[in-house]
Amino acid sequence: MVSFESLKSEYERNWADLEIRPSRLGDANGVARKAINGKATYQQIERLTGVPWYFAALCHYRESNFDFDTYLGNGETLHRVTTIVPKGRGPFTTFVDGAVDAFRIENFIGAHDWGIARMLFRLEAFNGFGYHSKGCNSPYLYGGSTLYGPPEARAGKFVRDHVFDSNHVDSQLGTAVILHAMMALDSSITLDGSPQFVGRAEPEDDIASTVVLMQQALNKLGANPPLAEDGISGPKTRAAVSQFQQQNGLRDTGLLDGATVAALTRATQAGGSVQSGDLSKILKRLEDLAHLLRPSAGGVTPGTTTPGNTLPATNDPINLFERLFSLINKTAPVPGPVSPTNPAPVDQLKQVVDLLSTLLNKDGKPVLGQVNGALGETIGKLLDGKKTALGIGGSVLTALLSSVTATPNAGGIAGLLGTIVSAVPGLGQFAMPISLALTAWGVLGKLEKWAQGTAPPPKPTT
Repeated sequence: MVSFESLKSEYERNWADLEIRPSRLGDANGVARKAINGKATYQQIERLTGVPWYFAALCHYRESNFDFDTYLGNGETLHRVTTIVPKGRGPFTTFVDGAVDAFRIENFIGAHDWGIARMLFRLEAFNGFGYHSKGCNSPYLYGGSTLYGPPEARAGKFVRDHVFDSNHVDSQLGTAVILHAMMALDSSITLDGSPQFVGRAEPEDDIASTVVLMQQALNKLGANPPLAEDGISGPKTRAAVSQFQQQNGLRDTGLLDGATVAALTRATQAGGSVQSGDLSKILKRLEDLAHLLRPSAGGVTPGTTTPGNTLPATNDPINLFERLFSLINKTAPVPGPVSPTNPAPVDQLKQVVDLLSTLLNKDGKPVLGQVNGALGETIGKLLDGKKTALGIGGSVLTALLSSVTATPNAGGIAGLLGTIVSAVPGLGQFAMPISLALTAWGVLGKLEKWAQGTAPPPKPTT
């Protein structure tokens, strides 16, 4: 695993020795002036995130050459949902909104160490640490300086994944070179080199061990190309995560959210891909039954789901809940008198129970036993009528919290959610199963009442 402490002295030494090549000084000053021209916008980002404005400017330069109509996370347009990692972000109203989102994903919000060594570490992490193994300084940092390229230093560039050309000289200016030029033009940029709280771990250090485990899991599952197990969630790791999410019915973002971490853990324990889609198949069967039990307005019974319009299996709780709520709406009471051709909703649902019993009960024995009293009469009465709502609410909240980066220093709702996530590590890994189990218990309890004829009658409509 790549650690900041192992590279800190090297960054400090390189910064002290950095000299811009005379032939590139004009180019460096030109880029530095562009960065400083956007200072007011970058300072808005600093006020919202705590990330220094000049660091935001450097990221903006490398990502989209100071184009304020792009998303800072990957250089795509602000006006559409992103399609490369990080995927599914936006659209955003302003550049500042997108930048705040990008820094939240990178775990920079809440960071305290913005000394030169830590900044260079974070900047190099965007492009990867492979140059260290080649004995070559990264052009992403030092391009245009005497620290990269002949005659003073070694040349070289990764021209594509895992392919290093030792004779190639990257012509793009490095971020350390631009920062050096910016400091010569703007005296307000000062680097004290020490964190505000000595000994306090930075956000990316806190998650590094988890990232390493996930990189190991992806490699075990056959990531191609194989990932460097360095604890850095860089472009290659995010691409591999995205591929895993696509293969296992997860929301495709390329980010290691709670659901993806849990799925990767299960997949490696099982020695293969996640067994997904069971709940989705059950919902599909219920949807087909709902079509049979509820004729259309014209009196013609719609056909069941056909292979041509089958909904894809998914483990996304939000998607499953939407389908479940849609199913509930289909079995809701309809206006009009109760007649043999227009049975009451309770009778319709009892038909569902009977048919499910036939489909799911192989031995001919009742599927549902004393469900509502499974944990005793006291707890049963306490939760009576509340289990499903509590379970669904808990599952939705857990799914939302799983996508929240721990940023307790933020304000408003984001700060509240960040505090919760920070206080309970791995929240989604145990809260989601409990919530889903409570939901299932509530649904089974209702089915039991309907099967026994003890369900409350529908409320009269006026």
